[in-house]
Amino acid sequence: MNVKLTKLKPFGLLVEPVEVNTVITSVNKEYVERLIDTEHLVVLRGFKSFRDSDDFVSYCEEFSAISVWPFGKVLELVVHETPKDHIFDNSYIPLHWDGMYRSQVPATQVFHCVSAPGKEHRGGTTFVNTKQVLEKLPENYVSSLSDISCTYTRKMEYYDSKTQAPLITKHPDKEYDVIRYCEPPTSNDASFINHPGFELSGVPKEDTTQFVEGLNAILYADDNLYTHRWETGDVVFSDNHTLLHGRESFTKGAPRHIRRVQLLGKKPLDNPHLIYTK
Repeated sequence: MNVKLTKLKPFGLLVEPVEVNTVITSVNKEYVERLIDTEHLVVLRGFKSFRDSDDFVSYCEEFSAISVWPFGKVLELVVHETPKDHIFDNSYIPLHWDGMYRSQVPATQVFHCVSAPGKEHRGGTTFVNTKQVLEKLPENYVSSLSDISCTYTRKMEYYDSKTQAPLITKHPDKEYDVIRYCEPPTSNDASFINHPGFELSGVPKEDTTQFVEGLNAILYADDNLYTHRWETGDVVFSDNHTLLHGRESFTKGAPRHIRRVQLLGKKPLDNPHLIYTK
């Protein structure tokens, strides 16, 4: 295995082959898992990857069981002609963690770029390392966050759910704290399809907007946010228990096509924050 490693900023690792026509399966699975464990975001670029979605699934199943949705194991992230939800539109997607509305929370996301939108069209996937954020914040501010929880409701084609989560909680397998937060979209953004419900507990109602703006400013700061600029063929592993992720808006008609698989991990996590799902 001959690869080139490059640190990403402010976190993450880029893995590239030294030789052309190197197949992605030549990168040892256990090696990738170690990198995910230490770096939390791993980008494999320049490898020969997958013929189709079935080939992608076979690769992912070498790592762990896959979370199965009503549509199957692979979410095809493409713009729909008449989208019923923002994930199938070209709008931005607020920061969130996957599985917050489902009975099990995946440990890792695996993304495969079938077709990049082109850097001029934006559409990057945004990531925040919440462990790193908490380590840099003043202790008194972190302490104040510990008293706050959020309630989220969301109804879409695949579920109708309610979740309540503290802003700060323990990583399910590690000794460090993480942030669990689903950023509310701008309330007066009429172009955003299917607004979720959002309520804060531990913050006076009249201070909600100011609090959200302040927290978002921290998460979106240049030294906390990594925006992945897709290139066709990229494969990205992200640590769902540590990171939050979202998406930039992008040019309507841009050829953005990302496939996503959710890995449940060696010890699937039953969602500790789910109130109900239908």
